[in-house]
Amino acid sequence: MTFCCIENSLAFYDVKSSQCHVGILFCSECNNMLYPKEDKRTKTLYYACRNCDYSQEADNPCVYINKLEQEVDELALIVPDVVHDPTLPRTEDHICRRCGKQEAVFFQSQTLKAEENMRLYYVCTNVDCLHKWTE
Repeated sequence: MTFCCIENSLAFYDVKSSQCHVGILFCSECNNMLYPKEDKRTKTLYYACRNCDYSQEADNPCVYINKLEQEVDELALIVPDVVHDPTLPRTEDHICRRCGKQEAVFFQSQTLKAEENMRLYYVCTNVDCLHKWTE
């Protein structure tokens, strides 16, 4: 990641995605920091100086992006106590690969990534095993 100065603003240039994101903007008249404001009449974003009357229209309506990406093992999020839930369906068609028991509790859930489809999750009903898998 490379930092650069673009027209009175502190920005960073992401080499991987070839995008430049504006961070802090500075007033061209008094060099103080500009703050995001909303023009309620036109519903547009602009930046204004708190020390003088300078303002400028925002190039982008986005003020802040907080993008968190962390890979999580979705099977680790399944609580083993689901085997005791009488409302969940059970199947004998899916044999546990760990202990060989021929009964499992199953349920359908959306994966952690919203763009993926729903998925079936299985939990072995052997309380000494409680192996979790998906197909």
